[in-house]
Amino acid sequence: MIAIKNITRAGLKAEICGLARTEKKDIDAAAAVGLKYIHTFIATSDIHLKYKLKISREQALEKAVEAVQYAKSLGLQVEFSAEDATRTDREFLKKVFKAVTEAGADRLDIPDTVGYSTPQYIAEITRDTIDATHLPVSVHCHNDFGLAVANALSAIQAGAKCAHVTINGIGERAGNASLEELVMGLQCLQWDKDRKFETNINTKLLYETSRFISKIVGVQVQPNKAIVGENAFGHESGIHTHGVLSNPLTYEPISPELVGRTRWFQVGKHAGAHGVSAMLEEYGIQPSKEQAHEILEKIKKLGDLGKHVTDVELLGIAGEV
Repeated sequence: MIAIKNITRAGLKAEICGLARTEKKDIDAAAAVGLKYIHTFIATSDIHLKYKLKISREQALEKAVEAVQYAKSLGLQVEFSAEDATRTDREFLKKVFKAVTEAGADRLDIPDTVGYSTPQYIAEITRDTIDATHLPVSVHCHNDFGLAVANALSAIQAGAKCAHVTINGIGERAGNASLEELVMGLQCLQWDKDRKFETNINTKLLYETSRFISKIVGVQVQPNKAIVGENAFGHESGIHTHGVLSNPLTYEPISPELVGRTRWFQVGKHAGAHGVSAMLEEYGIQPSKEQAHEILEKIKKLGDLGKHVTDVELLGIAGEV
């Protein structure tokens, strides 16, 4: 309670929203700490109704409507979520969203609670919801099948106004849609020629923010993670390195500086002469063509033994040659 009070009093430019079950005590608690905006939710899939809540569809619908009406009576802005929406009967889902809209909901949310949707299906139910209610729609995508960002992008393309994201994709089980991946996807990917998505995010701070959050919460970012993984702009393969040295866009979809990164080269068994020469040139060493190939052969022998060659080792090998 104290933490939420501090956040609401901090004068942030962001809308501060509190999550609340469809229970009056939750909504009262949110209002008591100064929140003006709540996100109330109840599960609507048959598997959740039967095994978790142990109530019928009709009872769930009644609780959803009552919660929205009660929150509106307190003067709150209300977003409503149908938990496990993507496994909910499609007609019942529309019925629930229509009912809470009539009860006064300001926004709606479609949660893909166990990451079960495909991009095609979430686009379809997003359009269903918009057509049935004419309210702003959000999506909340989990990454159980590695599709959280793809599903969020698909829903936005279908008309959703908001996607719930987390820095580094942190979240339950396999995580949620990743902020950095969604932002760069919206900004850089090929969309309809007449459509452009703006997020107003300072992308140059994405990597710094990712590292800060990783350190604070103690969850390490996998090296091969898109955008913010340590290897995202690293090159070892000789073919790739040669291409990048000629024009970075050959093997990089975006400039690393755009997200606060720098590219780097690594020497190993997949390295090529161009990459080795480029790394040595950073230290003011310019081997001949024959010397570069001799250095490369020594590096590949170490690589075949499963060893990673550090910059210091590279300089040592170059010195020997």
